[in-house]
Amino acid sequence: MAERIMTTIDGNTACATVAHKTNEVIAIYPITPSTSMGELADELSARGQKNIWGTVPLVVEMQSEGGAAGAVHGALQTGALTTTFTASQGLLLMIPNMYKIAGELTPTVFHVSARSLSAQALSIFGDHSDIAAIRGTGWALLCSNSVQEAQDFALIAQAATLESRVPFVHFFDGFRTSSEVNKIEELSDEVLRAMVSDDLVQAHRARSLNPEHPVARGTSQGPDVYFQGRETVNPFYVQVPAIIQKAMDKFAALTGRQYHLYDYVGAPDAERVIVVMGSGAEVTEETAHFLMKQGEKVGLLKVHMFRPFNPALLAAALPKTVKKLAVLDRAKEPGSVGEPLYEDCVTAAVEAGLQVEIIGGRYGLSSKEFTPAMAKAVYDELAKPNPKNHFTVGIVDDVTFTSLDVDPSFDTEPSDVVRALFYGLGSDGTVGANKNSIKIIGEETDFYAQGYFEYDAKKSGGNTVSHLRFGPRPIRHACLVTSANFVGCHQFSLIEQFDILGSIVKGGTLLLNSPYPASETWDRLPRKVQDQIIAKDVQLYVIDAYDVAAKVGLGGRMNTILQTCFFALSGVLPRDEAIAKIKEAIVKTYGKRGQKVIDMNFAGVDQALANMHQIKVPAAASGTLAMRPPVKGAAVPDFVANVTARMILREGDSIPVSAMPVDGTFPVGTTQYEKRFIALETPIWNPAVCIQCGKCAMACPHAVIRLKVYDPAVLEGAPEGFRSVDARGREFAGMKFTVQESIEDCTGCGLCVEAC
Repeated sequence: MAERIMTTIDGNTACATVAHKTNEVIAIYPITPSTSMGELADELSARGQKNIWGTVPLVVEMQSEGGAAGAVHGALQTGALTTTFTASQGLLLMIPNMYKIAGELTPTVFHVSARSLSAQALSIFGDHSDIAAIRGTGWALLCSNSVQEAQDFALIAQAATLESRVPFVHFFDGFRTSSEVNKIEELSDEVLRAMVSDDLVQAHRARSLNPEHPVARGTSQGPDVYFQGRETVNPFYVQVPAIIQKAMDKFAALTGRQYHLYDYVGAPDAERVIVVMGSGAEVTEETAHFLMKQGEKVGLLKVHMFRPFNPALLAAALPKTVKKLAVLDRAKEPGSVGEPLYEDCVTAAVEAGLQVEIIGGRYGLSSKEFTPAMAKAVYDELAKPNPKNHFTVGIVDDVTFTSLDVDPSFDTEPSDVVRALFYGLGSDGTVGANKNSIKIIGEETDFYAQGYFEYDAKKSGGNTVSHLRFGPRPIRHACLVTSANFVGCHQFSLIEQFDILGSIVKGGTLLLNSPYPASETWDRLPRKVQDQIIAKDVQLYVIDAYDVAAKVGLGGRMNTILQTCFFALSGVLPRDEAIAKIKEAIVKTYGKRGQKVIDMNFAGVDQALANMHQIKVPAAASGTLAMRPPVKGAAVPDFVANVTARMILREGDSIPVSAMPVDGTFPVGTTQYEKRFIALETPIWNPAVCIQCGKCAMACPHAVIRLKVYDPAVLEGAPEGFRSVDARGREFAGMKFTVQESIEDCTGCGLCVEAC
């Protein structure tokens, strides 16, 4: 068995590292929302990282996903070991090539961070819609459920495709697994070499198109022989399950981690079993173990091999006592009898002669949360005499009434797991610092660590929430933190609008980045926040990280300053040791930007703790400020008030089906009501030097700056201090000119200043 080496990485890195080491050509079209695998492979080759045969893989960036698939197809026909990475619409654009690759029995593995498909709207987030769309291509579909499995199955799929000659799609949940950082056991090159047979690689090369032994491949066939030709592949697909299991068994002998095509966990005499694949299996497994301790006879069947689907093996994996199955699909197939996995399980039960009641349901579309409470709701539904079929869980369906009731108070998380939440804005460095923090905790302590990061579609300047966990056991809680010991608010404007303290535990710690002196910060907090701090006995610490960052030359990048405060308050590492590790992470993260950037970050770390202060919380609230409303306007439309406003407040999960437009058609002009107030500094127009060129308005990406030429008469009654000058140009003779900024909408990006 190989030496146990622990590392803390995300699912994309875990998968891409193995793919890079076991291939020679990688054709990519980078799709960054859920997968950085292509970029990671490109970076590895650029650094001269060699594969297990001692050569540097050739990474070729194409101009489309279809082009990447075509390049893979062509490279495979030369005998090169070739792969690619994709998701969502990109995977669909590869379908024509996928049919050909499978039809020609050409071994390869495509690694997919599974994502939603554009339907009523675009979504960049994760579910299994893209995988459901490629079921007919003839590819084996192998699902990994966690960061550890994303690494392991990348290797198992490579070994199995070479022996079976059937191409594989190895997939895992986009964002939930692809972007989750977790502590895993790293695969050594020795294990990789042991799993990939040189004889099978040579056999693949021998089938290449070569003028030394010419053949015709890709012919046209008519009605007389096409049917027979399609049936010739049957023996290859029949052998796939045994080949995958053989690879899994060999992998277990090398690493100690045993997998099966269908893995059952739970009570040996379970009567109610959930069938699921992907990260939902991690949540359900934790829920099943919790309920078993309470005496419930429940279990979970984790589907790893989705294609070829094998009824006999699935039936054999279930306990003989099972009476009811609930099959969960992370996809929707409108108009079908049921979703893909449900239909397969119903067919499997009939073919295997199982006497069980089967219901199916949908969950987690577009990265919608799937929690232990939701898994319990499914188990509870199975316990009913007439359980609901074709249900949904995790939403409120008040139109067709498919949704199950969920008890949000149900929680399975152990008390010895430390949980932290960090609220920030895109590009302020919060997410990057927290990724470094979770790696430091995972690699420098005996704790297991997990990090997951929420983003919104605004990207730079959009809201981000970092969810960190660390504890004494492997962390399989693949859902958001809802009960936090530590909350860090890196932007003061966020605590004025969002219910940031709603999830903090009694006696928890709040670290607040405040632009006000410590003596004034308490009075600047909304009354609701003050009440929460007092009621929950929150330990309140404040720092003006903006000021510290400005003094050391970091501008708005105060992430390492706040990271230092987190380590000092959390106590997970001795303070001096934590600071040393933070500085090591700074060198790794910013080293390529030069010593000056490193030195500025070092200075920020050194000054962080001296500028952090604990506020003595009074016995009673004294604030007069209210929380900022999500939308403003004299006449806010109903849709904005009931849908848009709740989405802005991060309450979109509770919006019912009836409130959503049936075809995805939204009213226009709704952003006029959203006032974010996120800019720390905003531009001021100086009429004395303005040449009225208009470049500032053209440069502003948020249409915050407006230029107006107008009749002087309208200045009557203007507010005191309103600025105007004579308009330039003969055509504007006698007119006035003003540049007006909407401070509420400004993000403080500074592009107007750069353009001026």
